[in-house]
Amino acid sequence: MSAHPHWLAKPLAASLQQQFADDIEYQVANGCFVYDLEQLQQHLAKLQQQDVIKLWFAVKANPLSRIIQTLDQAGFNFDVASTGELSQVLAQGILPERVLNTGPAKSQRQIHAFIKQGVRVFVAESINQLKWINQAAAIEQVTPQVLLRVQLQWPEGEKNPLGGNALTPFGLSVAEWQHVQVSDFLAIDLCGLHIFQWGNMLSNEKMYQLWQQMVPPLCQLAESIGMQLRILDLGGGLGIDYLQQGQQLSWPKIIEDLAKIKSEAGVEELWLELGRYAVAECGYYLTPVVDRKTNYAQEQLVLAGGINHLLRPAITEQPFPVKLLRDSHASVKGFDVHGPLCTSLDKLGHLPLPDDIAVDDILVFGLCGAYGFTESMPFFLCHEIASEWVWQNDKLTPVRDAEPANWYLR
Repeated sequence: MSAHPHWLAKPLAASLQQQFADDIEYQVANGCFVYDLEQLQQHLAKLQQQDVIKLWFAVKANPLSRIIQTLDQAGFNFDVASTGELSQVLAQGILPERVLNTGPAKSQRQIHAFIKQGVRVFVAESINQLKWINQAAAIEQVTPQVLLRVQLQWPEGEKNPLGGNALTPFGLSVAEWQHVQVSDFLAIDLCGLHIFQWGNMLSNEKMYQLWQQMVPPLCQLAESIGMQLRILDLGGGLGIDYLQQGQQLSWPKIIEDLAKIKSEAGVEELWLELGRYAVAECGYYLTPVVDRKTNYAQEQLVLAGGINHLLRPAITEQPFPVKLLRDSHASVKGFDVHGPLCTSLDKLGHLPLPDDIAVDDILVFGLCGAYGFTESMPFFLCHEIASEWVWQNDKLTPVRDAEPANWYLR
């Protein structure tokens, strides 16, 4: 097995070995996350080397303070979908005018509170939300920008975690939005449309085909309700090759394709809200082996941490790539890798690992910078909450310590 797979840089691997291998009980007894901020900075800089699209960071992917600060320094704006996410973004000194409020569960109270705090860009996902934004804007005497979220269907469509072709609570159909007229909402700037239904796409060609199919019905909708379509928000959905099969999106090709979409739609601004594509590759999850056994001729590993810290494999049946923290030259074999929870759902995959792996060895999972800590189910069985660290200037620094269950139990 390679000591340093391409997703784990040699200097960071060496530092992790030095920091954690000899201090397992204190540092990584039940699992921890590490984020390479230098790698993140380099990646974000490449994403910003274009003038075709305006980039927002979907905070749901990773709301850690140091991650948000790094994205802020790279010039990203921020897509928040809850009061908690807004509070976290504002706490990093980011101006509320750089915040976009999305999400299907925006209440009238939340909308008014966001406007009072200075948020000026909203995605309306229902006619109720559209009315509430207009009412709050009139009361506060401000004019926020508002985009309508549209849900389309295609005969050849499919389902995925964001809905795909399935019916979801995200936005409304073209037929439903045609019941409104821009002229009825004078307190707001109803200036754009938002559409986002396809997650973790790994084909440039397929993404472009989907974007192309979206343009005609969206332009027709805008015309029918009296909207001058100035902004088109295509959400995100850009994928990460979790299975390590060589399916890598080309960012230059994405920009090339989006320039065509922008021209076809005739809009002034084209937006993307990046989550995993912005931050997944900078993150790692470490956890020790608690037990190794053979069961019905299958090798099994039981880890200190599992879906209580990394839920995604149970949802998608796609494991994160993994390696042993220490170097090994033993032959590789397949292990069923399980976490500590009392449910068969707690499985991180069938993964290739060295045959000399043993109890107390530490595993490193890659591509964990998105949908890790805050997507997990940490409270089941009352295990320890994972700590979070950052790697910057050749130094590992803790951002939040691990916490025992009495941190939240009452």
